Amino acid sequence: MSKFGALHILLFLLGLILFTPNLNAQNSKAELTRILFIYDASNSMNGQWEGQSKHTTAKNLLNTALDSLNGVENLQVALRVYGHSKSYLNGQECNDTKLEVPFKFGNFEEIKTKLKSIRPKGTTPIALSLERTKDDFPYCKNCRNIIILITDGIEECNGDPCAVSLALQKNGIILKPFVIGLGLKDEFKKQFQCVGNYFDVTSPQVFSNVLDIVISQALNATTAQINLLDSYENPTETNVPMMLVNPIYNDVDYHYVHTINSRGNPDTVYIDPSVKYDLYVYTVPQVIKKAIQIKAAVHNIVAVDAAQGSLTIRMSSRSVQGQAPIIVRKAGTMETLYAQPLGTTQKYLVGKYDLEILTLPRTYLKDVEINQSTNTKIELPNYGQVSLIRSYPGFGAIFVKRNGGLEWVLDLNQRKNSETIRLLPGNYKVMFRAKTDLNSKNTKWKNFSIKSGSSTSIRF
Repeated sequence: MSKFGALHILLFLLGLILFTPNLNAQNSKAELTRILFIYDASNSMNGQWEGQSKHTTAKNLLNTALDSLNGVENLQVALRVYGHSKSYLNGQECNDTKLEVPFKFGNFEEIKTKLKSIRPKGTTPIALSLERTKDDFPYCKNCRNIIILITDGIEECNGDPCAVSLALQKNGIILKPFVIGLGLKDEFKKQFQCVGNYFDVTSPQVFSNVLDIVISQALNATTAQINLLDSYENPTETNVPMMLVNPIYNDVDYHYVHTINSRGNPDTVYIDPSVKYDLYVYTVPQVIKKAIQIKAAVHNIVAVDAAQGSLTIRMSSRSVQGQAPIIVRKAGTMETLYAQPLGTTQKYLVGKYDLEILTLPRTYLKDVEINQSTNTKIELPNYGQVSLIRSYPGFGAIFVKRNGGLEWVLDLNQRKNSETIRLLPGNYKVMFRAKTDLNSKNTKWKNFSIKSGSSTSIRF
């Protein structure tokens, strides 16, 4: 191994410590960084790799890295090894994984000594090794937990490393692992891409080229700025919840409420560049942008059309605000976007909407236009009321006269002799038949009118 290659592995590992984004804490600076090396000591590591065994090459690189890490503040390292306790010649031992050196400060020489004593000879229980790591990291409220898996083989014990890795990440135990594959066959490489950030090392000679890519991603912070564009394509929209979803696992990797910072720019966040994210912006209606490619080691700007205006619908009487939900739909569609309480203000994407207001009778407004940064105000007339007084309980309904005909408004309460009903201004007709009267011809009709703020009584 050249000094150049050793220098790159040193810088790579320093980059992991200093610049890897925390998927769980989301851009919060951790007080302590903990790196767990999972080292493959299965029999295949005895294979020759251009003049020396893979084990010798990997061990030397890891020793060099440990020397470079010694003295870095707020850092602890640990070593888990698998495949080193029982020879595969004596039968497969799928429990052959052990935390050989636990986390503590200043244990670098202890790890190097352990690596020196290891002899590869067993099998490859990768899933179990990953699962056991949940106990390797002692509880810590403010730690960044990183796994670096160094392996030359795939799972041999019927485990599912991808599922275990995902569970560890979901439970906030670790960040997305780093997997360094040493001379893996092409058909095996895809099996590690779901475990974590996978880096392919095909030979010692190309190690430095692979590390150049890793260093570019690790040492240079990858950031993203999500611009919510207004109608003039300026990034002025903000204060909207949004999520970046990993479509492979259909899992939320990042969730933020969009912010304009103190300098008037959309806020910058640190992000893992290894995933093509689906972005969900929770405007009304929501905006979805699929397969966003984040470029590593640069500042990414993601632009989303999210021009908004607002809508206020109210009555002049404060006593009735909030009592009649407004069903909001995109113009010409039947899908409900939002049920807005009467008397409130809600933002919507710029465009035209159909409104159904659950007043009595219902109010329908078509093609209501929402414009950029404008509050569209709609004021409804105040209710009036009618008191219906019957000698006996019975059956009936109220109808409103509209468009040259009668539209049903509501049924009367058949259990009551009297009731008071609030109605919008208009011309109405009420029909009624007492429960005790079994002749339809005795149904009674009466016309009445409602004015804003007025009351009327009808007796049967």
